[in-house]
Amino acid sequence: MSPAAPQSWQLVLADLALILFLVTLSGLANDEDAKPAVDGELSSSQEPQFAPSQALFRPSAAGPTLREWLSDQPFDTRSTVTVYAQYGREGREAAWEAARRLANQAEEAGYAVRVVIARGQESDLHASLAYDAPILSNKP
Repeated sequence: MSPAAPQSWQLVLADLALILFLVTLSGLANDEDAKPAVDGELSSSQEPQFAPSQALFRPSAAGPTLREWLSDQPFDTRSTVTVYAQYGREGREAAWEAARRLANQAEEAGYAVRVVIARGQESDLHASLAYDAPILSNKP
């Protein structure tokens, strides 16, 4: 038996693994869904991500303001307040104004804010506290 014989199967296996790697890599390079968005823009197949709510605030005349309510919540730099406003057939301007007031209170409390306004069956307003903001790193 030749000393090169035991190593020949390893060379063939390495060649096949390299071929498989190159074929997979070329397939990913041509895949539109695998390409990252440029300059932070959303691609056509990418939707904004919302984390599940950790706490929910509904304004009430007898209850605290959003700023007071947020002061009772544990603060985290990753937290985001999302204000959801829904308006019925009429009341679009009132929904915008109410959402703006809540968003301003959250910003004043030091939170990142996102506002979502949509037309619906009836009017509704609430704020959601979730930990879905990206973690910013000081690494270069």
